[in-house]
Amino acid sequence: MGELEKNQKYVEKLRLERRRDRRKAFLLGVISIFLFLVVWQLLCTFHVVKENALVSPLEVIRSIFIKIGDTRPDGNTLLENIWSSFKLAMIGFCLALVIGLPLGLLMGWYRPLDRFVRPIFEIIRPLPPIAWIPIVIVLLGIGIVAKSFIIFFTTFVPIVINSYTGIRETNPVYINFAKTYGYSNWRIFLTVGIPSAMPLAFAGMIISLGNGWGTLVAAEMLASSSGLGYMISMGRSYGRIDIIIAGMLVIGLIGLALTTALEAMEDYVLKWRRKGK
Repeated sequence: MGELEKNQKYVEKLRLERRRDRRKAFLLGVISIFLFLVVWQLLCTFHVVKENALVSPLEVIRSIFIKIGDTRPDGNTLLENIWSSFKLAMIGFCLALVIGLPLGLLMGWYRPLDRFVRPIFEIIRPLPPIAWIPIVIVLLGIGIVAKSFIIFFTTFVPIVINSYTGIRETNPVYINFAKTYGYSNWRIFLTVGIPSAMPLAFAGMIISLGNGWGTLVAAEMLASSSGLGYMISMGRSYGRIDIIIAGMLVIGLIGLALTTALEAMEDYVLKWRRKGK
């Protein structure tokens, strides 16, 4: 009973330390953003930077609120552009996840498949996503499918690499222990290999999600008529610096929200990792 109480106190201590660390991280993040906005506002107030190159954060925030109900200059409201970009990014990311995660896990577990697929993967891996644009246009046109494939090529590689590395680093002790109980190779893959690979696999998902969301501007330049990238492009055409920066700011905030949501999902799925610490 005494040992159990000690363990409970230790777990509670870890929880309190985590909460304290999260509060500190949140406070530091708020302070850094506040200082950044103050410096930005001062640069604009004292005209350190020309008005046609940078507008104040207050003007950007004002433009964001106006753009919620105003379709100028790109013909869409801000919410319409956000939905268009979000739909595009999620299609590409989910496609990369459905294909890349199993592929990386199977390549890392089965050597013959690794030898068969790796040469093709190593040829594709160094190619920048933008290099696929001409081929995608020829094969798929300029619709949402084509733009989603640009996001797919951006997000696919990190997912494959991290899931592959994660399962290759599975502790051999766990594998041998499962073998002593007569587990088949496939059952060991499911019960030992995949759980072991999940921390790195989630890291790959977070990286790929950020990369894919950041590639929106390039993807939405394929003759788009909506989306945050298109809004930024039209803001450039009309000389609206406030619209350009507003689009960039919204992309960054939504990217932060998506990353935070994926990290929360990771914490929920990998609860066993926290308990083991």
